[in-house]
Amino acid sequence: MTRLLFPAALAAALLVPLSFASAADTPQREPYGVALEGFAYPYPVHLLPVVNDGEQLSMAYMDVAPAQANGRTVVLLHGRNFPSSYWAPVVKMLSEAGYRVVVPDQIGFGKSSKPTGELHFDNLARNTIALLDHLKIDKADVVAHSLGGMLGVRIARAYPDRVAHLVLTAPIGLEDYRLYVPPTPTEKIIETEDKLTADGYRKQLQTNYAIKLPPDAITPFIDARFNIKGSPDYPRWLRAFVSSGQMIYREPVAHEIPLITAPTLFIMGADDHNAPGRPLAPEALRAKMGQNAELAKQLATKMPNARAEVIPDTGHLVFLEAPEKYRELVLGFLGR
Repeated sequence: MTRLLFPAALAAALLVPLSFASAADTPQREPYGVALEGFAYPYPVHLLPVVNDGEQLSMAYMDVAPAQANGRTVVLLHGRNFPSSYWAPVVKMLSEAGYRVVVPDQIGFGKSSKPTGELHFDNLARNTIALLDHLKIDKADVVAHSLGGMLGVRIARAYPDRVAHLVLTAPIGLEDYRLYVPPTPTEKIIETEDKLTADGYRKQLQTNYAIKLPPDAITPFIDARFNIKGSPDYPRWLRAFVSSGQMIYREPVAHEIPLITAPTLFIMGADDHNAPGRPLAPEALRAKMGQNAELAKQLATKMPNARAEVIPDTGHLVFLEAPEKYRELVLGFLGR
């Protein structure tokens, strides 16, 4: 029953119209802007000025007050292929439990600026800490997903005194992809990504992420990407998107994970074998990539205060596919 009701609940949480189901394939609306202008978020969006590599940029974020404050804050770090609006069910869960919830779009993503320069995890980490400083938050719990997991690792390593707990939800970067995948020129990746269709992207998400959600629950993510394609700023968006993929490849964090001192919880989908760049790896190496649940369990044993939980019959979008189990694990862990 929960899964039957979930698509409607997710659509309401994301504040997106039901017509999205057809819009991804046959867009009939004005294209979204480079900062996702026209794409609704579930809470008010604010902007923080930041400077990265000499470029003036704006970092978008949501700041959601709890119904009854417990004095603690959670920062949610999004993945690469999703606007931060997809955290809506988790924001609700945390705010109802008393947490203030801060939900940034990292530079290069969502409603934040798309830089002309390259993306780097160190810059994203500094931006996130600058946001906490701006909001006068000394210490926060960090809950991260996918690419956000790599950023969460970098933040926990660079600013250990700012992180109370770290939840890595289906993180990527548990292995060094450079060991399997040869380097690929940015222009070649841009050309490949530009040829991708909405249908192709849907198949890519379903295959790479082993998503256990109904098709209409995936549509808003496809729409957020492909309705920007008619914008005059689309080339700038595309270059930033490809830069984020190069950042994943060029700036591994797997070697840093065992050094994290903050209490850490890995929440993994048993069926999540996502491994960025796998199609570019030699065929003999592809099967070795993406053993994410096993990698998380192995890494947890090397850390001073960590454990890994694996949810059966779940893919990459753990918090949307198994919301009740995710709630139990996260609130139990943060309440320690």
